[in-house]
Amino acid sequence: MLKQILRTPLQKFIKVESFSGILLFGATIIALLWVNSPFGHYYNELWQLKLGFSFHDFELRKPLILWVNDGLMAIFFFLIGLELKRELLIGEINSIKKASFPLIAALGGVIVPIIVYLVLNQNPETVKGWGIPMATDIAFALAILSLLGKRVPLSLKIFLTAFAIIDDIAAVLVIAIFYSVSIKWMLILYALLLVLFLGFLTIKGKYSKELSIPVAVIVWLLFLKSGIHPTIAGVLLAFTIPIRQKVDFSLFSDMLSSISHKIIGEKSSENEQILSKDQLVQIENLEELTAEVRSPLQYLEHQLHNWSAYFILPVFALANAGVLIDTKINFDYALMFNIAFSLFVGKFVGVALASYLGVKLKITELPKGVNFKHILGISAIAGVGFTMSIFIDNLAFAGDTLRIDTIKIGIIIGSVIAGIVGFFILKLVSK
Repeated sequence: MLKQILRTPLQKFIKVESFSGILLFGATIIALLWVNSPFGHYYNELWQLKLGFSFHDFELRKPLILWVNDGLMAIFFFLIGLELKRELLIGEINSIKKASFPLIAALGGVIVPIIVYLVLNQNPETVKGWGIPMATDIAFALAILSLLGKRVPLSLKIFLTAFAIIDDIAAVLVIAIFYSVSIKWMLILYALLLVLFLGFLTIKGKYSKELSIPVAVIVWLLFLKSGIHPTIAGVLLAFTIPIRQKVDFSLFSDMLSSISHKIIGEKSSENEQILSKDQLVQIENLEELTAEVRSPLQYLEHQLHNWSAYFILPVFALANAGVLIDTKINFDYALMFNIAFSLFVGKFVGVALASYLGVKLKITELPKGVNFKHILGISAIAGVGFTMSIFIDNLAFAGDTLRIDTIKIGIIIGSVIAGIVGFFILKLVSK
């Protein structure tokens, strides 16, 4: 019963993510056109505009693009953490049997692109970009699947969702371990103690939204100043959010029936549009009861999902996808090719080969209604790595604008090729 109540409906998730992919694509095109137009200087001036505040000896002023990448994306990673916790407890990867196929596929899709990148890389200064081609953008991937409508079996969309979530876990770990510099361990210790404090309150059934929000802001600030990217704070904080309701669903049903009868049974005032005092009291009771029957995790996930899909990710794309494309600029074309090739070919080979070996060795089994031709299509689409790839690009080559822009072009080229090839594979095999 709990699983049925708490689980986010997959169809709605796919619909939201699919439309988010369309918005991401639109924001990317706008950014590219804007920065390559006569008004391109306004683009750079906007995102370099410094905003913030100072208080005595404490100052927090950052360019607008960093407020997006460090602030808004921390909320996005918080949502990833919520989705991950739900999936681990009651979702598509809550058992070894369910998780085995997407897990094997995701591992292949992480390891092979890294190997391809390192083999092709000839410059010691660009070795640190190995993490860029390892991630899949679930919003773009599901948007491509949505174009095929009912031709694609639902089980394939479930597989892609579970695969992408595992993929995100790997990306988060890589960011935390390999793309953090000059770490101030005492600040991390303070932050972790606060996270443990929130977790302790959750275990004891004392979760409080009013307390969690200011503590979360402090944890984010500590991570920001510590050297570990503050988006990791979002993931950790998500695991302190309880998944169980305060009121059992069967008790909620009984109390709801009782309150409903009291509201209907009470006489309204002479004006039928105005509720009586007793009816108002019962409606307040209903609001309190509704708040207590909701899973805090499910409620937050539901509230943030639309914000993430329709605002945070498109703004991130708008802020980061603007690359000046000029033949006079001395781009590193070898690096650009490496990124595009590692994303498309690396992901394609990694996911397809790992999936095939997993089934042939009887470690995993194909989802119902899915065949290897479907897996080839998904393997290609897995090379669409836009959001997380650009995010890691910004971390790996912070301050090196030319390399960042070179890699962004490679990411866009690789993602476009992967998306088109994957779409046509699935279109051909799904007739």
